[in-house]
Amino acid sequence: MTRDLYREDSYLKSCEATVTSVTELGIETDQTVFYPLGGGQLGDTGKLTLADGTEITITDTRKDRESGQEYHVVEDPAAVTVGDKVTLTLDWERRYSLMRFHSCLHMLCSLIDAPVTSGSIQVDRARLDFDLQDPIDKEPITVALNELVERDIPMSSRYITDAELDAQPELVRTMSVQPPRNAQGTIRLVEFEGVDLQPCGGTHVASTAEIGRVLIKKVEKKGKQNRRITLVFD
Repeated sequence: MTRDLYREDSYLKSCEATVTSVTELGIETDQTVFYPLGGGQLGDTGKLTLADGTEITITDTRKDRESGQEYHVVEDPAAVTVGDKVTLTLDWERRYSLMRFHSCLHMLCSLIDAPVTSGSIQVDRARLDFDLQDPIDKEPITVALNELVERDIPMSSRYITDAELDAQPELVRTMSVQPPRNAQGTIRLVEFEGVDLQPCGGTHVASTAEIGRVLIKKVEKKGKQNRRITLVFD
């Protein structure tokens, strides 16, 4: 299985790796800094550099949910051979935007007392859908979000067992996406101290101050009991 260096340190921009599998799906390596599509967050992009200096563009990163294998998607996988020593380098500006947005959605969760029905994190915007009938005023939510950002709240993570999570179902805020469980029977908790605690496999900034000012762009009614909140960087 691929060692997920991005879970250990979201700020790693590159790493050395060995190619372990090449298929039509993409290139698998023994370790990676690339986050695969999941949990509403886009898969990372960047480049793979061979030992001779040849650069291959990575257009996406995906994970096979059944096998757990992670693949770097490239146009021509045949250009790479199992056993090759490569350097994986993120499109860092893109990844950092996703990290900031993902952390901001955790802040939004802390402000809306309702289950999350779905979510999406793009490079230029992010959204959450809440199981709500009542309308939401975007102005006070914008103010409250920026107050949390300015508080410079630190992020930390730790792991609990599947059994511990099952005993605390209130930790799971999402209705459509279950927290990622691994072969070791542990689940990663992400905490913004005193504000938000929930299972999450995504990448995050070290403190809310890194998010920067944000703006609730719009609040939409999506169904009888669903409110969609979309936010952007201000």
